[in-house]
Amino acid sequence: MVDDNKVIRQLIRVNLELEGFEVVTAADGAECLDVIHQVRPDVVTLDVAMPRLGGLHTAARLRSDPRTRDIPIAIVSACTESVDDGESVGIDAFLAKPFEPMELVRTVGMLVREGRQREPGPQGSPGL
Repeated sequence: MVDDNKVIRQLIRVNLELEGFEVVTAADGAECLDVIHQVRPDVVTLDVAMPRLGGLHTAARLRSDPRTRDIPIAIVSACTESVDDGESVGIDAFLAKPFEPMELVRTVGMLVREGRQREPGPQGSPGL
């Protein structure tokens, strides 16, 4: 779960953990890229507008790396005009801020299931 806003990170983390997801957070795309190879997440959620490395650039880097190209990615952002740009870099889902917590949980759950169907691997991995 990647967002530069600490309050949003906590909000998303709490809602996902209440539903049984293990959550690892990062404050921006650069930190995400550092962490993602240590913690192989089932799903990555990204904000679009972040310092150092924004969400769409992070998604493009994840998609270009053979080790991370199959991880489902959701954009969680108030930047709704980025939907088309997100599709061009392979975003799997888009959730507009402000979001309903249950919509977030449903979206992440759907992406976890889809990701497991794409690439069999260890169950119960955290989401970033």
